[in-house]
Amino acid sequence: MHVAESGAEEGSPAVVFLHGFPELWYSWRHQMEHLAARGYRCVAPDLRGYGATAAPADIASYSAFHVVGDVVALLDALGLGKVFVVGHDWGAIIAWYLCLFRADRVTALVNTSVAFMRHIYIRSGAGDGAAKPTDFFNRTYGPKYYICRFQEPGVAEKELSPAKARYITRQILCSRYTAESAAGDGNKPVPTTDDDPLPPWLTEADVDYFASEFERTGFTGGINYYRNMDRNWELAAPWADAKVHVPTRFIVGDGDLTYHYPGIQDYIHKGGFKADVPLLEDVVIIPGAGHFIQQEKADEVSNHIYDFISKF
Repeated sequence: MHVAESGAEEGSPAVVFLHGFPELWYSWRHQMEHLAARGYRCVAPDLRGYGATAAPADIASYSAFHVVGDVVALLDALGLGKVFVVGHDWGAIIAWYLCLFRADRVTALVNTSVAFMRHIYIRSGAGDGAAKPTDFFNRTYGPKYYICRFQEPGVAEKELSPAKARYITRQILCSRYTAESAAGDGNKPVPTTDDDPLPPWLTEADVDYFASEFERTGFTGGINYYRNMDRNWELAAPWADAKVHVPTRFIVGDGDLTYHYPGIQDYIHKGGFKADVPLLEDVVIIPGAGHFIQQEKADEVSNHIYDFISKF
């Protein structure tokens, strides 16, 4: 496992950052600098299948059990008993699972973009009333939705080839996804080229870092997380009635696709989220932010993280 670290070392409170798709530890560069300057030990791994971390060939090796196990093993290797956890996108999903399976290792959680969606993460019940995640997304958005298209090995790899890594990473980072664009043919939002100006929060050096890594590794490791959604849902069935008993702050942009799933805003704001995460202290909605919130609104997100974890 490749791990980036900054800030204080032994004896200081530690923060572990978990990235999403298609990202790397590098997505947390701003938050690591911010918290390191305030006395925290910052640890950000490339998750399994990403960057310089090992990428098993077996799709089943990317289940939530495997990736949560990686995080726990990392804490053990670094001698960290309990840590603050910050997650985004798939990193947020892994963080939810971590807090379900091993809450004893988490002091507090700041999760971004992806809320705790029990019906997607955990099978409860059986029979027709228990719909697999891929069936839910297929019903809701249709078979061209990216999560549905990602399921068959080889199909997504043709679309997201290493040879096009720079174009792909630039396009994804620069575009604000909506339910309509994500469900469209090829999942292609408004195309961007190397001649188009980057948003102010992204530099050519940033694009170069992401692109160079994905040119080398390809995208299969990250895509395999999606191919385990149904498996995770089944594996987590013993936690069907479990709640996340970890102090939590949730941050999402008002332009994030995940904030516009059917029914998600009612769930977040009308009690459902709080019922599943009883120690949820607050929900922060950041105006004008899309999906890559920790990069788009770096200072704001960093301040929200520090404001929350500094209370513990």
